[in-house]
Amino acid sequence: MILLPTPLLLMFLLISVGVQEKTRPTVQENVYQQRRDAMVQRHLKDRGIKDEAVLQAMRTVERHKFVPPEQAPLAYADHPLPIGHGQTISQPYIVAYMTEVIRPNATMKVLEIGTGSGYQAAVLAEVVNKVYTVEIVPEHGEAAAGRLKEMGYDNVQVKVADGYLGWEEHAPYDAIMVTAGAEAVPPPLLEQLKEGGRMVIPVGPRSMTQSLMLIEKKKGKAVYKDLIPVIFVPFTRSSKP
Repeated sequence: MILLPTPLLLMFLLISVGVQEKTRPTVQENVYQQRRDAMVQRHLKDRGIKDEAVLQAMRTVERHKFVPPEQAPLAYADHPLPIGHGQTISQPYIVAYMTEVIRPNATMKVLEIGTGSGYQAAVLAEVVNKVYTVEIVPEHGEAAAGRLKEMGYDNVQVKVADGYLGWEEHAPYDAIMVTAGAEAVPPPLLEQLKEGGRMVIPVGPRSMTQSLMLIEKKKGKAVYKDLIPVIFVPFTRSSKP
């Protein structure tokens, strides 16, 4: 005797098949994962990035979703890409390097200045407890907030504001990361860095090569160290008083 499926069983089977179809990676998703894996090996590990949590975050975060669609085929090359409004998404090596420099761990609260498309915030969100990120361009800030929420990064908060002032409400921070070239270190950011905290920030003249600096707060004083030469888009300020 052959038992035919009941309507309830048929419904269950259809739902199960649908879930499997949704969770199964597409061919394109597999291609992007292969590119991320190659990027991590060639551009990060082979160039000295050692923090395993950072490397895993770079394997995980889908950089192609943080760039304009026409730039997606170039998402895993090791160079910055334009994202509009005169801004760029940093090259993967610099993202990984700056993340490693702050010595991230799962208990940290981090402030990022310069959200852009949200890529660096997503990488940070994979390795720290909480990310607060400030963006001065409303279009970028609002888009990044929606993108990060849609991708499930519920440990990131985005604020559209002048990053020079930091985000005092949630200070002090274990680490602060600035992703725009500043002519000098903003004093409010130093004030919001906790004792023993680390800040990484590019400092130098506008539209010229800057020095990526590590700043550590020790006994209330800032200790500066030059790391590597970089070129970032300029740190912009609000025109409002």
